Amino acid sequence: MQESPVDIPCPICSSEGSLYMIAHVDEIPYFGEHTQVTVMCHSCGWKQTDFIPAEGKKAGCWSLVLENTNQLKSRVVRSSSCTIRISELDLQVNPGSNSTGYVSNVEGVINRFLEVINMVLRDLQNDVSSKLIENESTELSQTIKEINQLEEIIDTLSNIGSEGQEPFTIELLDPHGHSMIIDEAATERSLTDEEIATLPTGPDPAVFSA
Repeated sequence: MQESPVDIPCPICSSEGSLYMIAHVDEIPYFGEHTQVTVMCHSCGWKQTDFIPAEGKKAGCWSLVLENTNQLKSRVVRSSSCTIRISELDLQVNPGSNSTGYVSNVEGVINRFLEVINMVLRDLQNDVSSKLIENESTELSQTIKEINQLEEIIDTLSNIGSEGQEPFTIELLDPHGHSMIIDEAATERSLTDEEIATLPTGPDPAVFSA
């Protein structure tokens, strides 16, 4: 794979002549031919990856109800414009201006949620320690409640398919239609006009069309 220069300044450091692009055409089973595009800056190290299907796609939502551990192996194609949502646990990750696409599996997506939740949990636990020292009982009870809620979410995410564990649904909402869950139990639907209007679309795709 060869790097091709991109004749625009880096969107992060504004350096001229340091932005390069690598495009790699591949076939993802059940997803079809796609182009993996990576744009990188040799000056500041910024990098962004996205996936563009060969055939035109429409805005859509892929859903999978997680009921057993075998589904953790199901392939996930997530583009930079995709919002990932688990409504039952009130969890949602929106694409930001530096969002990047990736190919993973359901377990990898769950682990990304767990990493962020554990980081927030550690911050709250440190906050409890400081409130105990300062004897701030009112705020302390609220923080402990938030910790308990996060611990319940971690337990749910970590024990998919366990006896007595309620199933939950993972959703990929993509206004550009470039994302997919590859599992025979996964379902696809069109996004509503309201969803399309409110969902973020991630980074400017012009970078990838240069």
